[in-house]
Amino acid sequence: MSTIMIIGGIPESLLNFRGELIRQWCQKGYKVVAVSAPASIQLVEAIHETGACFKPIPIRRASLNPFSDLKALSSIIKIMREEKPDKVFSYTIKPIIYSAISLILNGISADCYAMITGLGYTFTGEGIKRKFLNKISIMLYRLALKRCKVVLFQNKDDLKLFKKLNIIPEEKLTVITNGSGVNTLHFNYNPVQSDQSLSFLLIGRLLFSKGLREYVEAAKIIKERHPLVSFKLLGETDPSPDSIKQADLQDWQKDGLIEYSPHTDDVRPFLKACSVYVLPSYREGTPRSVLEAMAIGRPIITADTPGCRDTVEEGLNGFLVPAKDSKALSEAMESFINKPALIEQMGRESRRIAEEKYDVYKVNEVINRAMGLN
Repeated sequence: MSTIMIIGGIPESLLNFRGELIRQWCQKGYKVVAVSAPASIQLVEAIHETGACFKPIPIRRASLNPFSDLKALSSIIKIMREEKPDKVFSYTIKPIIYSAISLILNGISADCYAMITGLGYTFTGEGIKRKFLNKISIMLYRLALKRCKVVLFQNKDDLKLFKKLNIIPEEKLTVITNGSGVNTLHFNYNPVQSDQSLSFLLIGRLLFSKGLREYVEAAKIIKERHPLVSFKLLGETDPSPDSIKQADLQDWQKDGLIEYSPHTDDVRPFLKACSVYVLPSYREGTPRSVLEAMAIGRPIITADTPGCRDTVEEGLNGFLVPAKDSKALSEAMESFINKPALIEQMGRESRRIAEEKYDVYKVNEVINRAMGLN
């Protein structure tokens, strides 16, 4: 039996973003070994229910501690030596780099595939620290992706940047996928109810690069004219240097600008309760939360930035706004307040686009074809 090893950083992503893909591999008769940071007992059981086995590693996504990173690398080396995979699929920066180095050090001839799901902290913003981390990331990406048979990207902008920075050569085999896809049956169409009060929602890790500052500033502008409109925020705090401070979050709530909820295992009730979904992020691979909102049938306001801009057909299923522009964001929001009929109209178009372009089974077909698994 051939073995596929899938390596990610966050255990929840194995199930939420790759669960259908893992199930398909198991159904095709492959042994699937899922590797990530340690997971809860419930999550491990859910991963096992897909047919895969789970192996934890001490990987810390936002850590810059070299001893912690060496420990994670050593764990992957050990697991690969034990499992001897035939194919390795990794995503996010540390798993991509560690898996390629592990294959090299173990002398394993497995086919290696990497998916670039976004460029994160080191590729957004300014500052000496970010520039230093950016240079290190580029160097390590070059080393890792040289070992990969195919590199998959979630948007053309990231592919273009990797070629411009000579991270991958022009001749490297690359594939563009429409994000990670969304299960349009699980996220079923649910139009806004007629008696539902108008509200905006943003879901994401509490990072400034998600556009949270602009979201709150836009909320302040809108609330001065439309005090009954609500702005909801759902997401976890994050160890990244880009993280929102707890004091800021508390101030926003105290001032009545946002209604905050922490992490949940099921975002569907929050999506169904909102009128319009908002994500003014500075850069994404393809934002999964936007795809889920589209599948539910919500209009989208997002930034005209890599990854985000691909999800919106301007004026059809939502609006694109310039990054870091809270005034433009508030103006897009006010379009729905002044013309509430746009909510249902654009929501239907979002659902259509989700079915035609972002359905998880169509996306997985592209990934499987790239890996020679069809």
